[in-house]
Amino acid sequence: MSKAEDFFKEHLAQTTQESFGIKVSHAEGSYIYGVNGDKYLDLISGIGVSALGHSHPRIKERLKKQIDKHLHVMVYGEMIQDAQEDLASELLKCLPKSLNSYYFVNSGTEANEAALKLAKRATGRTKIISFKGSYHGSTHGSLSVSYGDERKRAFRPLLPGVEFIDLNKHDQLDQIDEHTAAVILETIQGDAGVRIAEDSYLKALRKICTDVGALLILDEIQCGMGRSGKMWAFEYSGIAPDILTMGKALGAGMPIGAFASSKELMSLFSHSPSLGHITTFGGHPLVCAAAAEGLKVIREEKLLDEVDAKADRFKKLLKHQKIKEVRNRGLMFAIELENKEQVQEVVLGGLNKGLLLFWFLSTPYAFRLAPPLNISNEDIELACSTILELLDELS
Repeated sequence: MSKAEDFFKEHLAQTTQESFGIKVSHAEGSYIYGVNGDKYLDLISGIGVSALGHSHPRIKERLKKQIDKHLHVMVYGEMIQDAQEDLASELLKCLPKSLNSYYFVNSGTEANEAALKLAKRATGRTKIISFKGSYHGSTHGSLSVSYGDERKRAFRPLLPGVEFIDLNKHDQLDQIDEHTAAVILETIQGDAGVRIAEDSYLKALRKICTDVGALLILDEIQCGMGRSGKMWAFEYSGIAPDILTMGKALGAGMPIGAFASSKELMSLFSHSPSLGHITTFGGHPLVCAAAAEGLKVIREEKLLDEVDAKADRFKKLLKHQKIKEVRNRGLMFAIELENKEQVQEVVLGGLNKGLLLFWFLSTPYAFRLAPPLNISNEDIELACSTILELLDELS
């Protein structure tokens, strides 16, 4: 290992025992560049974060302007700041009228934590329904409503009162009852390997939540902000949640989480008790400025108009006998192979060919694609031809 790798391993906490270990020089457009001159076509966007590619000029310019104005001035909710108002104005333009109040935090998992608190505060109930295959984050509350004992076993006890049902199984919806505070669902399950909630199921879920007085929380941290081909994946079904959680691509490369609800519901955090939810750095002006500009870029550059055509190009080109199934909505893909060993070979082999791919936490037999929304057709063709080469080389 190089000195840089030694330092990285020794002094920066590791999430796994193995990492890509690329020492980054810079990143631009759909590419990340290493200090040794290598370049990598980024097909995962930092796990869905860099939906506008890297170093988008409008985002950089907006950040520079905000730096010249001010950075942190006060904890969230105490001062009126242009960047926060600008982001809220952009969200008002693209969300249903019922989701008209916004709370900005630091990450998607924090947004889910707050959403669960708001549901309990609003209903006075404690039962929470989540879904098999779900992933909502790694803090205690978010982990509690995520599926899979392997990731949770070492950290128990977690939140009590959480039950899991199967996605798209209508006959299990009767587990949502008058004791349920909230149902939390990824509109498109990411870690489960891109499993999509059917439109009819979302409509039935919306109805039963309304009937029993439970709040519907939709987690669009990964599938929102244009990734699905619409700004929000729930738009396909024609329903709206009581609470929407956001993150990842919302920050246009900066760290952010947010949750949206009605003014009536959100006001419950301001009393009984006051400071019902607080954050020091949530709504940081630099982050909000980038997020507001990012939503403007998606809208003004009409990026949503191109998502389905680009997705179709991927599907047309990714034809290979080693591919068992391609699942996607928009530019959110799971490419299923025969086994996890093949996935490992393809992902690691991609590094040697200048291609950044990645796996799923709990779907070991598939790898993910989540390229920038503005990836060029030329780069799509390069990516697909390289993936086909990798599949040809599988042992």
